[in-house]
Amino acid sequence: MRRNAPVVIVAVGMVTLLVAFIWYSQNVLSNLRSEAQQTASIYAKVYGAMSDTSSDPGSSTAVYVDLVESLKRLRVPVILTGAHGMPQVTSNLPFNIDSLNSPHVRAYADTLDAQNAPITSGFVVIHIGNTPLIRGMEVIPLLMVAVLGVLILSGVVMLRSESHADRERIFAGMARESAHQLGTPLSSMHGWIELLRERDDPMIVQALPHMESDIVRLERVAHRFERIGRPSRREQVDVVEVARHVVSYFSARVPTLAHPIIIRLDAPGSDVPVVGDRVLLEWAIESLVKNAIDALAGRGGSIVVSIETVLGGGVRVRVADNGPGVPRELRRKIFSAGFSTKESGWGIGLALTRRIVEESHRGRLVLAPSTAGAVFEIILPG
Repeated sequence: MRRNAPVVIVAVGMVTLLVAFIWYSQNVLSNLRSEAQQTASIYAKVYGAMSDTSSDPGSSTAVYVDLVESLKRLRVPVILTGAHGMPQVTSNLPFNIDSLNSPHVRAYADTLDAQNAPITSGFVVIHIGNTPLIRGMEVIPLLMVAVLGVLILSGVVMLRSESHADRERIFAGMARESAHQLGTPLSSMHGWIELLRERDDPMIVQALPHMESDIVRLERVAHRFERIGRPSRREQVDVVEVARHVVSYFSARVPTLAHPIIIRLDAPGSDVPVVGDRVLLEWAIESLVKNAIDALAGRGGSIVVSIETVLGGGVRVRVADNGPGVPRELRRKIFSAGFSTKESGWGIGLALTRRIVEESHRGRLVLAPSTAGAVFEIILPG
């Protein structure tokens, strides 16, 4: 509730502002319509006085003509019709007319009646429309609704971005703290290995290189955690050498007896350099290989890590396995943070890999179409 409070407050405030503005604009529209009706009434009286032959034309005609011209300058669309509905006078129509008896003029009189009720004065019926101001005020609420909608959407996006940034800071802080906490046991393990070196035991001698390799890997993982949240490095990295190191590491640790898993590298014999961060690129490739190993657990199979250059510049790193593959309904979810098909999975591996590839290296991570198994492709710019 506390996390959602800002969103609720912003939404309530926006809705309140919107309701208040609509009420205000409708009130203004009502007042303007009332003024237009009064103008029409004056117009009818003046025209009636001008048509009254019993009055002295010399004393009032000039005044009436001046008043009519003043009313015309208000730009109010007006059509005056006689007793039989024949148009007699028009003013401020939005089109040019050739004749007062034009069907277009008669039809437009009905349009004006839909805007405001006609006024009858003697044998004259006045049909009056809305002023440009009223027409503009009718559009303003729609514009404001659109503007407020954009503001609400922007506010929601900003709040979500801020929440996402908070989660990123917490995640980065926890990762760095984990790296710091790993430092002490790693130092102790180095000391224990030095003590084990003094033992003349064939099994210990055989195990020490693997133990040292695992300690080096733990140190590398701790170093990776320290890099989370920091700017990525921009240096020349040989993708083939990085992939070869990953394949070599996992090849020595996958099952080889029951349900064996074979990992091989298919890459050019020469260097394939890209600009990037070696530590993060190795992490991304390891994550894809680890996912493939998990997919083949209990059934065995093969994993191929291939590297090829892309036409027009760039490099494609492909990790393909012949496992069960990814169901079609899950293909859009697998890169979402927190989503995992494993009961004990955290669902951050592919999300973190995509972040490394796309945000840190301006590349793309995609799940490529395949007839069997799963094929993930990292496409890096040249």
